Amino acid sequence: MSFSLSLAQARRLALSAQGFGKSPAQPPTLANLKRMLQRLGVVQIDSVNALVRSHYLPLFSRLGDYPADLLDQLAWGKRRQRRLFEYWGHEASLLPLELYPLMRWRMAHAADGKGIYRQLATFGRERREVIDRVLAAVRERGALGAGSLSTREERAGPWWDWSEEKHALEWLFAAGEVTVAGRRGFERLYDLPERVLPAEILDQAQPSEAEAHQGLLLHAAGALGVATEQDLRDYFRLSPQQSKAALAVLVEDGRLQACAVQGWKQPAYVADVPRIPRRIEASALLSPFDSLVWARDRTERLFDFRYRLEIYTPAHKRVYGYYVLPFLHDGRIAARLDLRAERAHGRLAVHAVHEEAMGLDEAGYQALALSLQKLANWLGLAQVQLNCPRAEGSRLRQALLSGVPA
Repeated sequence: MSFSLSLAQARRLALSAQGFGKSPAQPPTLANLKRMLQRLGVVQIDSVNALVRSHYLPLFSRLGDYPADLLDQLAWGKRRQRRLFEYWGHEASLLPLELYPLMRWRMAHAADGKGIYRQLATFGRERREVIDRVLAAVRERGALGAGSLSTREERAGPWWDWSEEKHALEWLFAAGEVTVAGRRGFERLYDLPERVLPAEILDQAQPSEAEAHQGLLLHAAGALGVATEQDLRDYFRLSPQQSKAALAVLVEDGRLQACAVQGWKQPAYVADVPRIPRRIEASALLSPFDSLVWARDRTERLFDFRYRLEIYTPAHKRVYGYYVLPFLHDGRIAARLDLRAERAHGRLAVHAVHEEAMGLDEAGYQALALSLQKLANWLGLAQVQLNCPRAEGSRLRQALLSGVPA
């Protein structure tokens, strides 16, 4: 190992790389948004809407009160405005257009039935006539969703209760033959890539598969700050074989450096000589799908914070709540809160507050109260309401109501 990092140094390095190094400038601009998206390299999309769709929240956590329609413009706006595309990055994701060439190997694999769900691969082999018909419809009619194409009244069937048209569109999307032109509500609208994405992106020479894996690992290393091979691999969901081969090349030619992190059993890697901030200023509520915490093992190694999503856990078995957001403060994850946007009542509801072992001091509760108020304002909600037990939320209640130390 060429050098070592303490756990505190690794934590600050990771937080800085993820965009939490300094308090955000206000108000956030389109340029701020573009830079942050380039820094992260991937923003996960998920259908859960307890607060807001998951792809909007990581940018709020880092930038503050940005207009959400700016992200819509970058992701689904006119071709000259687009800076993002949808694809399978880390799960369903928004990715910078510059990464499109690095994803073409994955599209080629999908077309061969590799790296996709077994049922979808089977559909691709057995129902080519449906796929061809759907592709012809997209080519002729433009941006279409599955609902516009379905010829079946009864949707239930062997394909996850999807219509055949939905299956065909998912296969075409995975194979790169269509891309997402926009969304109607949360429904994807698909069109041909050449009608959606800039020609200068589509016309780029396709890197070899090995080069693409190396490029993705480098992006992951920059976004994570310091990371094990498993961390790097998980960021864009490479296989162990792909990741280890790419990592060996990157270390050998000096683009990545190995290091040791206090308490980590596996070696870690950094993209450059680390510039470690002395402190982390940001306080932020984090989406469960935020790239800072989506790798649960890494989150536990970095922050001593065991985090599991309990949305699909029966209510009586939940430990912390339905939709729980970690609260980042003073360079650590200091608490977790179960939150819900109750739009019909115009309020952000706090159903539970759980401090971590070190707890929150008076300044911490003031920062948490301010973070909740900012989140409510951004969501267009008039108030923050505590629905948790009085003893559990007493210090937060005081901070919210009085604005003096809790």
